[in-house]
Amino acid sequence: MNTSNSTHSSAKSDSSTSVEPLEQRVRRLEQEKVALEQQIEALRLEQALWNRSTLAADLPKEAPLDPLPKVEKLSNLEIARYGRQLILPNFGIQGQMDLRNCAMLVVGAGGLGASCALYLGGAGVGRLGIVDHDTVDISNLHRQIIHNESRQGMPKAESAAISVRMLNPLCQVIVHNLVLDSSNAQPIINAYDIVIDATDNAATRYLLNDACVLGGKPLVSGSALRFDGQLTTYNYRGGPCYRCLFPTPPPAETVTNCSDGGVLGVVPGTIGCLQALEAIKIATRMNEHDPPTMTLFSANSSTMFRTIKLRKRKPDCIVCGDSPTIDKLIDYVQFCGSSATDKTPDLFLIPFQERLTCKAYKSIYDRRTPHVLLDVREKVQFDICSLPSSINIPLKNLPEHIDEIKDQLGPQQDRPVYVVCRRGNDSQPAVKILQEYGITRGEIKDIVGGLEKWSDQIDPDFPKY
Repeated sequence: MNTSNSTHSSAKSDSSTSVEPLEQRVRRLEQEKVALEQQIEALRLEQALWNRSTLAADLPKEAPLDPLPKVEKLSNLEIARYGRQLILPNFGIQGQMDLRNCAMLVVGAGGLGASCALYLGGAGVGRLGIVDHDTVDISNLHRQIIHNESRQGMPKAESAAISVRMLNPLCQVIVHNLVLDSSNAQPIINAYDIVIDATDNAATRYLLNDACVLGGKPLVSGSALRFDGQLTTYNYRGGPCYRCLFPTPPPAETVTNCSDGGVLGVVPGTIGCLQALEAIKIATRMNEHDPPTMTLFSANSSTMFRTIKLRKRKPDCIVCGDSPTIDKLIDYVQFCGSSATDKTPDLFLIPFQERLTCKAYKSIYDRRTPHVLLDVREKVQFDICSLPSSINIPLKNLPEHIDEIKDQLGPQQDRPVYVVCRRGNDSQPAVKILQEYGITRGEIKDIVGGLEKWSDQIDPDFPKY
């Protein structure tokens, strides 16, 4: 009898051990199936993005958008994906549900928007809109980690959508491949709950501020240049809007962007991550009673982060005050006196007869005509590349080095002076300065388009940066 019981018990044990691995294997295969389906979906999307004829069927585009369907329960797949967030105190299932039911708009898929969009998509935002009109260039890739080399020439909004969908196919990504302006901003912004300003120009900043105030949307604003960055949330719980702090735009000639001033790649990445964090905090109502602040970041400082407390909304603000005078969007390019894109514009500060094309200068150089070639870029740029026999005196130092230039003009002080810079913009005020000092009896001209045009038209092996 005991033997029979023992045998029965042993058989039951063997059955249990054989069934258990089978159940585990089924679960593992189901998980692998889901992962493969996600990879297939991401690859299908990437292929579709290159095939523009099928793009509309794969990535929803501009407004109008249907409201984001609200969910009341997370799926098992969502629980598995977001588990490390779900176990956070003061976040939990409700915080994840808030993210799942939130629609966020990232304006700009550059250095700030790259890290911001990836982390918002990864965190589980239900709908993520991405606005950008530009295309991917190799010079973007050191900081815009949402793109890659194989996507050069692809619209940034579409490239960013691919990366977010490959990271998290559960996030609905909306592509807005356009220039945001006063004619289209309001309906697009009104379709989202939170707006992230990841742009790099004054006109779009004022546009987004006014549209968010008029639409009642919080605006998470970031900026980055060289080694420094800033982060502020505007129009949120009685805090100020952008106009409260900056009622008038800065003079256009004082504004520097990353293309002209440079930026260490990780700096906009850091600010973009913080923008994603602030947007998540707003969506989940974390620290909602904290006073409005501006966070300053400096990579070169021993104390990299500083926080400044901001005043509340200004009662006399013309857009968010008690008696606002702005009740619709205006022409922000005219208001700011600068372009609504991040591209460096071509300046026309001197008459064309005082300018020289790259081909004309190449002819002078080939004939070995005596002249002075003055490069007015900063030394850090001159060290990257330069034309033969050029002398380097940065534009800002030019008045103090007039005698140095005169030493190059020959015994009759009549050699012509040709001025070159990176893009043909700084060389024009340099010509004006040299004319004011009357340094030569010869002609003084700048080279149109600068060294970038030289690379395009004369020497394709000359570096562009």
